[in-house]
Amino acid sequence: MTTRAWEISSLRTTHSLRLPSWWKASVIGLLAAVSLLVYTWIAFELGQSLSSTGFVYLIFIVLAAVYGGFWQATFVSVIAVASLDYFFEEPIFSFTIGRVSNWVQLVAFEFTALVVSTLSNRAHLRELEAVAERRDTAKLYEIARRILLIDPAEDPGNQIVALVREVFELGAVVLFDASSAKGYESRAACPQQVVQTAIENARSAYFLGTDRFDAETQTWFSVLRLGVRPVGSVALCGTNISQLVATAVASLAAISLERARILEKQCQAEAARQAEQLRTAVLDSLAHKFGTPLTVIRTATSGLPAAGELSEMQRELVSLIDQEARKLNELSSRLVRTPKLETPGFDAQPEPLLLSRLIKTAIQELENESQRTRFRVTIPSSEPPIFADRELILTALAQLVDNALKYSVPDSQVGVAIENTTNAVVLKLRTRGLVLSQIDRERIFERFYRASGSQDYAAGTGLGLSIVKAIVTDHKGSIWADSEPGYGSVFSLALPKLAEGVCSE
Repeated sequence: MTTRAWEISSLRTTHSLRLPSWWKASVIGLLAAVSLLVYTWIAFELGQSLSSTGFVYLIFIVLAAVYGGFWQATFVSVIAVASLDYFFEEPIFSFTIGRVSNWVQLVAFEFTALVVSTLSNRAHLRELEAVAERRDTAKLYEIARRILLIDPAEDPGNQIVALVREVFELGAVVLFDASSAKGYESRAACPQQVVQTAIENARSAYFLGTDRFDAETQTWFSVLRLGVRPVGSVALCGTNISQLVATAVASLAAISLERARILEKQCQAEAARQAEQLRTAVLDSLAHKFGTPLTVIRTATSGLPAAGELSEMQRELVSLIDQEARKLNELSSRLVRTPKLETPGFDAQPEPLLLSRLIKTAIQELENESQRTRFRVTIPSSEPPIFADRELILTALAQLVDNALKYSVPDSQVGVAIENTTNAVVLKLRTRGLVLSQIDRERIFERFYRASGSQDYAAGTGLGLSIVKAIVTDHKGSIWADSEPGYGSVFSLALPKLAEGVCSE
């Protein structure tokens, strides 16, 4: 049996239950017959003609067909034909069964009874369909309203199946969430074996991507969709709802699951944002607090040579203290600068610049000559300018240069190449040493993240590359890392071009 045929059969069953019982229908037929006989006596006494009386008989037959049914109307039709034959056709007060007019009258009356009873049944079916649609619409509205009240602290799947089963008064509801591969169920008196079968069929409906109805168990299996993308499936057990309503229930369930996921992500994002704000505030406070003691240390170390004659070892120690204090001061400056870079109101001061000159400046600012000589810079014959903030880009390049020295084999050569692409100027630093894994390449620019194996080369905080990422992003550029197995890593920085031609500074 097809789905549509089953729906019509179900409606007819419901319709038959609402129609009068056989004895009530019999009473209606008897009342129509008695009324017809009463009218027959009145019409005979008044001398009415056969044709006018026959037309009035049609009224009783129609009423019997509408309120009693076809068989009651047939009973009244037989009485009507007999009355016309006995009282209004010559010879009166006698029956003539073989008369052709009697059979014509009976056929006409029966045809009227058949047509009227059929139309009446259809009208009742349409009424039942309209009532069912109004009832289902009200239930869908109730589900949509109560879905908004679902507790986000609890699992939405369990709440959805319980809500649908309660509102539609189903035997059981099964939900399969494809994103988490979890199944949910809510059942009343439905056997566990039936529920287990429904779970398996619901999974099959999701993988097949089609809705279907099982007439034997009266169960709908509908796919949950967001747009055209399937996200799960639902099984509605023990119901005679239409396919349209089952699809609407599945859509509401899909929307509810997606809404719960969005709320969860929003809560996680808000928690992460607050944690990041707290961490930034703590780092900013620490960075400022470091400033005073570092200034005192550097002042003291610069005044020690003037206090008296120092030995060679003492001068080396003082120089070491001053050098490390300067590094600490630079680190605290980075901590202060990082929150400013991520502030929406931060305003850069861009100007036309050559990336090759900036990288050379960053290399020349290195303290040791041995470090500067490790870099080999390759520049194209024609280099277009970029439009950037000089200090910010110098900070980013200085960090890349510092990382290249820290995480490479000592005294190995560092290759620096400037490349001119269609829309950007690309800077590449190639080092021999630390080889980044796939996970490291994806997370190396996150704040406080350090690649595996980096501790074997140098100590660090994981802040440097996150600052570089913030600066490059602020300039509408991009930065990424690649690996050369067995050799080392390559860091690439791309910044948009300003215009064609070489910029003269």
